[in-house]
Amino acid sequence: MIASELMTQPVLTVRPETSLADVARTLVENRIGCLPVVNEAGKMCGIVTETDFAAKERGVPFSLLVLPQVFSPAMPPEAVERVRQEAGTTLAREIMISEVITAAEDTPVEEMARQMLRYDIDHIPVLRDGAPVGIVSRHDFLRMIVGAPSPA
Repeated sequence: MIASELMTQPVLTVRPETSLADVARTLVENRIGCLPVVNEAGKMCGIVTETDFAAKERGVPFSLLVLPQVFSPAMPPEAVERVRQEAGTTLAREIMISEVITAAEDTPVEEMARQMLRYDIDHIPVLRDGAPVGIVSRHDFLRMIVGAPSPA
């Protein structure tokens, strides 16, 4: 089996100047775990995953290490609003990962599984001429195991 037979498509993407609030909204509304970041030409230049919101060095104040304090009952509503405002002004380019493991449409899924394990990643964008055309996630491997159809 190859990537094009397993990948989820179409791919939702964001631009580097997309706010984290919009990135988070897109992830939540579409129940997905990552968004490729594309430039003006539609070529992939990075990726933002749910994990990036928890990355101490990149996601603060959205880090999962900080969120329990921010949303605790003792935290004043103004502090929560500051986090929301910062999410509106922080851009995808500020937390995205630029060095992304990717695959071609004809990449064997066994190779993709090895890369996910080796690099401890959950998603591999599938590119055609540098533009994302699909995503293979660990969830897609579960779908394959149970014989569920592709959401394409």
